[in-house]
Amino acid sequence: MEPRLSETALYPPVKAFLEAQGFEVKGEICGCDAVGVRADEPPVLVIAELKLSFTLELVLQAVERMRCADQLYLAVVASRRGRDQDPRVVRLCRLLGLGLLAVDLRIGRVTVLCEPTPYRPRANLPQRRRLIREHHRRAGDPTPGGSSRQPIMTAYRQRALACAAAIGEDTARPRDLRHLAEDAGAILLRNVYGWFERVRPGHYRLSDVGRAAATTADRAAA
Repeated sequence: MEPRLSETALYPPVKAFLEAQGFEVKGEICGCDAVGVRADEPPVLVIAELKLSFTLELVLQAVERMRCADQLYLAVVASRRGRDQDPRVVRLCRLLGLGLLAVDLRIGRVTVLCEPTPYRPRANLPQRRRLIREHHRRAGDPTPGGSSRQPIMTAYRQRALACAAAIGEDTARPRDLRHLAEDAGAILLRNVYGWFERVRPGHYRLSDVGRAAATTADRAAA
């Protein structure tokens, strides 16, 4: 039996398409499948939402993202007789100011069916700032766009893992870890993932869960 196709298969060709336009692209940022930032002034923000086929849910996702992106693409698997071939779908995207991409997974080719146009709804500036901040703070591109069955490697989780790896089998104070995470004190105190235990005021060690997480991260990095 062939493995079930998922949205992550669209991510590499869509990422390459956006990188060719000068964007630095990372997957799964603040719920968006692919986010690209181009270092203009101010920064240009592009979002691509990935689906195996064109659906109402995909359009609704796009509507939610429109107020914080400069450009927004919908990317679907290219078909011979699917909705991506329906001229009404292209007209709908043009009406909403959305770009539409058809991705041929056999050869990794991206075809532009419709370019995004300068449609300007009321900007969602807080969401825009969150997207750009998370994009800048996340190290590398650890999570492919379209992922839904594994924890998202957020910038916060990356910093927490760095703190856990540095503590190891010892104890540490927040100030010992600030070179890895400026908010090390908050990470240890909030203990979002249950990885840290306070030994005495201002000193922390890893819990069993934390040691397991640090070991798993080390293996993944090896």
